[in-house]
Amino acid sequence: MFERLDAQKPALKKLIAALRERYPYASVLATDERYRSWHVSKNGTTISSEGDGGYGFVIRVFDDAGCAEYSINAFSEEMIPAIVREMQTRLLAARSALPEGVAPMPTAIPDDSPAVLKKEAKFEIDPMELGDEAILDRIRRIREKGLKGENVLDLSCYVTYSADRKLFLSEHRDLDESHMWTNAGVGAIGSRGEELKNSYKGYSLLGGAELLREVENDVGLVVSNLNDLLNSEPMIPGEYECVCDPEVTGMIVHEAFGHGVEMDMFVKDRAQAKQFIGEYVASPLVTMHDGSAVDECATWAFDDEGTLTGDTVVIDKGVLRRGMCDALSAARLGVSPTGNGRRESYERKAYTRMTNTYFEGGDATKEEMIASIPYGFLLEEPTSGMEDPKNWGIQCMVNIAREIKDGKLTGKVFSPIVLTGYVPDLLKSVSMMGGKVQLAGGGYCGKGYKEWVKVSDGGAYMKARIRLG
Repeated sequence: MFERLDAQKPALKKLIAALRERYPYASVLATDERYRSWHVSKNGTTISSEGDGGYGFVIRVFDDAGCAEYSINAFSEEMIPAIVREMQTRLLAARSALPEGVAPMPTAIPDDSPAVLKKEAKFEIDPMELGDEAILDRIRRIREKGLKGENVLDLSCYVTYSADRKLFLSEHRDLDESHMWTNAGVGAIGSRGEELKNSYKGYSLLGGAELLREVENDVGLVVSNLNDLLNSEPMIPGEYECVCDPEVTGMIVHEAFGHGVEMDMFVKDRAQAKQFIGEYVASPLVTMHDGSAVDECATWAFDDEGTLTGDTVVIDKGVLRRGMCDALSAARLGVSPTGNGRRESYERKAYTRMTNTYFEGGDATKEEMIASIPYGFLLEEPTSGMEDPKNWGIQCMVNIAREIKDGKLTGKVFSPIVLTGYVPDLLKSVSMMGGKVQLAGGGYCGKGYKEWVKVSDGGAYMKARIRLG
């Protein structure tokens, strides 16, 4: 897969050698991506091949006073002298842009200890080999099955897939990984009288079109949830004991302690979490991870700066241990990078970005949580979220709140729901954590100039006290 990077590799190594004659560190990130999306709805059928990554190269050099980058979408051995001159020009320009009398901030040279890695994508069915017509036929059948449901005005279904290869080279590192993920989603719109409601369920897999088996089995659930929403009532604002399903737990993880512990925010003093390292910020039942210890859409063996990834424990039994960081932020803060330096594409800079972010499971069951609540709600179907790392506020939208009374679900549904609060208060209220951890990787996360990267998040069923409105 993506053989054209193999053809470029010898010349890229020559580029590294030429740059190392001038600089103590030089690296190249080479990327290649193929992307395709299929969508069916009442409005028709669409096929798109416009992806986010593309084919290109990021050249990076460091000296003891700075860093310079240069991105290109074509490369040949003949270009090496011009690239060397361009990197020199960029470093000089960065220094000359400083105010008179201000010295460059010393920059630590990235770790270049020897590492060699070759990893191939694992999948059962390559969507491109399955072909457009076969995929469209399957999602049309899913749509037709859902349209038979009561009160359904329209049902849309989509499949998106991305196959990537990344090659990272430095003097002592040769890292090569290919990667495939597939997402799908089913959305239903329905009416009862003049009222319109919609329900949605997403699917994700680090793999191929085998994901469609799960979608085909679940379309009835989306229609059932839609009809529950058509019978829903407005929420009475207040603070309630709640059980969060794994997707809602994942949204809370991402918004509550996701961006807030990205350590480029520490460098800029834009995250309150910086002041709480080593302190309790959550219940002892809460342990939070980020990284490649699980397989989901954001799992890579190395990041876009050539740092090997692993398992970063951010919160350990309620105590905030550390954040996640890219190489430059790590250098500024005097810590080790965690493999979270990620780019939207070769044309964009690397930021500290989440990967697979989740709460560890416990030993309670969903049924035990519900049985423990005199009055409260089971929260399902998250739709969106936002947070304020500076003040540790959180605001999330959830589509479904199922009423719990005397330890049992009553069948009554409330919608829409706004979940708000101060992050430590919410997480310190966690009193039960389920046993089975589930992650969802159907979404992207935006940062900087709304630069998007693939992320996943999740956890288990979780009981907490939450302000709803």
